Amino acid sequence: MRIAFVLVAAALAGCASAQATRTSQNTLQIDAGAAPECGAQGAARVAAKSAAIETLRAGYDRYIITGGQSQNNVSTTRMPGRFQTTGAMSGGVYRTTTTYVPGPTVTTGSHDRSLSVVMFREGEPGAEEAVDAREALGPEWQDLVKSGIRSCL
Repeated sequence: MRIAFVLVAAALAGCASAQATRTSQNTLQIDAGAAPECGAQGAARVAAKSAAIETLRAGYDRYIITGGQSQNNVSTTRMPGRFQTTGAMSGGVYRTTTTYVPGPTVTTGSHDRSLSVVMFREGEPGAEEAVDAREALGPEWQDLVKSGIRSCL
């Protein structure tokens, strides 16, 4: 069980990305995507953490998410299978058995999330209602601001 968890964690390690676009002095748009294994919740986590990171990178302290959209672009396809026939001769009679072996299942696409963010500095009007970016990221906030988000965990 522990090995399975480690393998899943390793697979998800590079499964997410986000991009921020400044739309005005104190607003930005976050576009995040996560691998199918991350699910919609993983994409939401990436987008929310990215909003906090980009708020701090822009020199602000707090933010409010004013809008959001999500999209599931994940699809699953079964690849072609093959037939396998075996036979044997017994007592002058040739008997065969044919079985179908399904092809592999391939999952592609991503879960995507887009957020509109308004940023505030401490003491500005509206800041008292906004989310504290450092608090949202937790004790490792400085490392996250430097490196960004690469995982949906």
